[in-house]
This record gives sequence, structure tokens and C-alpha cells, in this order.
Amino acid sequence: MSVSAARSAAFDLLLRVETTEAYATELLHSARAAALSPVDHGLATEIAMGVLRWRCALDDRIAAHLDKPFRKLDVEVITALRMGAYQLLFLDRIPRHAAIHESVELIKKARKRSAAGMVNAVLRKINPPAASSPITAHPDWILKRWTASYGPKAVERICEYDQRAPETVLRADQALMKELESQGITLQPGKLLSKTHVVASGDITRTRAFREKRLVIQDEASQLVALLLAQGERILDCCAAPGGKTRILAERSPAAIVVAMELHPHRAQLLRRLVPAPNVHVIAADARTIPFQATFDRILADVPCTGTGTLARNPEIKWRLSPEDIDRMQAYQLEILSAAMRQVARGGQLVYSSCSLEPEENEAVIEQALQASSYFHLRDMRDQLNKLGGEGALVCSPDSLVQGPYLRTIPGVHPSDGFFAALLEREM
Repeated sequence: MSVSAARSAAFDLLLRVETTEAYATELLHSARAAALSPVDHGLATEIAMGVLRWRCALDDRIAAHLDKPFRKLDVEVITALRMGAYQLLFLDRIPRHAAIHESVELIKKARKRSAAGMVNAVLRKINPPAASSPITAHPDWILKRWTASYGPKAVERICEYDQRAPETVLRADQALMKELESQGITLQPGKLLSKTHVVASGDITRTRAFREKRLVIQDEASQLVALLLAQGERILDCCAAPGGKTRILAERSPAAIVVAMELHPHRAQLLRRLVPAPNVHVIAADARTIPFQATFDRILADVPCTGTGTLARNPEIKWRLSPEDIDRMQAYQLEILSAAMRQVARGGQLVYSSCSLEPEENEAVIEQALQASSYFHLRDMRDQLNKLGGEGALVCSPDSLVQGPYLRTIPGVHPSDGFFAALLEREM
């Protein structure tokens, strides 16, 4: 019995995630993944993302049947065991013999034949149901942090949200909606914004609009962050890739000059393809040392972060992070924000945002930046949310989206990723 294309692809993907800084969602849209049939792509996605979401729960079940320390196993052996355990515990439609046998065959294919007998023996001892809760599928140190910041009830909702595949959300006008529906895509209204739509059925990635880069899959809270920046004449997007927010900024201010900066040249090239708007100018540069003197009336600083608000779509993050990473990111974010503040014109506004749930990357960065500058003050985010509501762009209560003067969405509490945003205004 040979290994199925789906399991082989999932195995290779998980090895890359484990041994490099790759992200599963990006690999699932690679050329190799695109060559899979829809059925195989669906199974590969289910297995790979399932293993990443439930990794520590799977490891606990596997370790209970090992006669040596789990971490002494080769990465190929660990990956095959996790894949087999996930199928046995969570995928009722997969025949038990197929899950076990193909896991063994993956080991042989990876030239770890000496471990084949052990993999077979361990998986035969694993039986459903899975005695795991969503809480146990996150590192304890992260759960303790979140409990202190948001309370135990919110943490339960965050963890439950993180363990499910997030909805596919896009931004589309009426013409594009009709085009997608004519290609078998069923859409439902978004829950936060009027122009967002949730894909209820159909594969959006196989539509003509997706292939032609005329639509972008983008979480509702991510879209909302871009909408928080009022229309302007000169706009700077400091950390722009992959370009979803840049596209919204350009659409809202079609007569403005929009400068989109991205640190990595290859991502800047991708940004140029994804955002072909004529008023967008892409620059490959470090946002900490902005390479020009021009000022802007509107700046978006959507900074790199730990990404703890996006674990539903990027579950590998929770296994890579350490507490030290949060402090390291804070220093980086403060450098970016400080540089961006120097480029704000008098009377201009800056939105600082991140997709982290950690206060050190959000409120603490704002507080430190304001202490170092006497030219800026913090605006209450309710004002901007109320404006969006008056324009018909926001379809939920502004009060449900704020924590103090800040925007704060929490996965599970809100139907979106976790985002933070603050609005700073420079004195005249």
C-alpha cells in the first residue's frame, strides 16, 4: 500500500514547519499544494492544521505509550506519530487501518525504517475518544498570561476559537459578489463590516477573481484596522505586506499618494502584484529607519508581532513562542512606532496596530511612545468607530470593540482574529 498524495503532502508540510520558520497556510497555497486534487488538498489541510492545533494533546497521548523520552525521537518519527494519532482521535471517517498503515509507510519513505515497528505499536494503542479540551491545546504560560489580561471565561472562548478553522472572509462589492455567486460561491454577510462577506460554501481559491488578484481573503478585524485610518492625501503604510490593508487604504483615498513599505524585497514584489492600484508606490525598506524626509497626514503602523491573536489560522505560532519573544518584539515595535511618529505631519493621524493579545506589544508600546513625545495625544477609538458606523461601514456596536480608548478584538469573544489598535494625533 503506497502513501496517499494527501498524507505525503501533509507530512512534508509539517516537517518544513517543524524545521524552518515556514507557515502552514503559506505552504498550503504553494505550487505543490495547488497540484493536489481538491479532495487530497482538503485532507492534507485537515491533517496538517489539525496536528498543529492539537499538538500538545497528541503528544501526551503518544508519550503515554512510549518506552523512551518523546523528545529523543527523530522529527520524522514524531511527525508520523502525530499525524496518525490525529486521524485516530479526531477523524472518524478515516479507517483505523489506513491511518496506522500509512503512518508506518511514511516512516519507511523517510528512511527511518527502524522505527516502523514502534510507530505501528504505539498507534495501535491509541483509541478514541480524545480526552482533550481546547484549553490543553495551548502552552500553559500563554494561558496564564491571557487569564491575567482577559479573565478565565474569555480564555475559554479564545481557546475554543483557536481550535477551529477560521471562516473565509473577503471584501467585495455587489458586482464581484454576483460574479462569485455565478461560479458556485455562496456568501453570507460579515458580522462586523458591511462590505465583508463570509464564504459559506465553494472554493474561493479556484475562482477567476482570486487567480486575477481581484479579491483578497482577509479577516474582518484586519480589514477594520485599515478602515480606522481616516481618508488622507499622503498616506504611509509602514509594514505593508501582504497588502490587504494597503488595498483598502488606496480604495478609500483614490486620489491620495499611498506609500507602502515592506522590509523584505521578495514580499515587496508580491505586494506590487497584489495591489496594482496606480496610486500605490511600493518601497522595500526598514520601517525603523524610513529612508525619506517626507511627512504624511495619515500613517498606518501595523507592526510585526508575536501573532497570538491569529492562532486559529497560524497554530504553529503557539509552539514556537517563548516569553522572551514578547519583550524582543516590544523593542522592535517601539522602534517602528517612534520612526513613524517622526513622519506624521502637523494635525496628522497615526494608527498603531498589531494582531497580538499581549499588553506588552500594545498598550505598553503606546504608553512608552507617548512618554517620549510631547507632540502627540491619544484619541479615543470610539470616535472613529462611531464615524464608521455613521457611514454604514460598521454593522456592530462600537462599544463592543473597545477596551478603554483602544480597539480590541478577542478571538471567540468577537468573530475574528485578535487585533489591537490605537489612534494617535499630532498637535498642530
